[in-house]
Amino acid sequence: MFKVIALVAALAATAGAVGAQATGTYKATAKAGAKTTGAKRHKIVKRESAAALQAEAKIPEATARATALKQVPAGSSVKKYELEREHGTLIYSYDLTVPGRTGIEEIAVSALDGSLVAREHETPKMEKKEAALEAKEKKAKK
Repeated sequence: MFKVIALVAALAATAGAVGAQATGTYKATAKAGAKTTGAKRHKIVKRESAAALQAEAKIPEATARATALKQVPAGSSVKKYELEREHGTLIYSYDLTVPGRTGIEEIAVSALDGSLVAREHETPKMEKKEAALEAKEKKAKK
């Protein structure tokens, strides 16, 4: 049973990687398999689904989390995380709180090989600016 699931995941990851190379992103409509006509045909949303990203990831989230937590002092905790593609690289992105320090440590771990990709300290001011930018992007997508 496990071998069948692993095989299906591997096939999905391969298909997803081929599609991502061809277009840069996955294309999805509001409903999978929905017919589109006229003007609606051109309104294709470019984004990757969580399932597609998860199928492509080779490293379990728990392993990536352990790698991220090794980068900060003991007692630090994960505030939030997400699996995403940044600059063409599939990563687990972690926002960590560190005792005695304001802001967050943002740590990116490769979802393909588990290596540390990036580490950056964000001050509360930087966090606020980033949140405003994300809200603006989200509003623009609608």
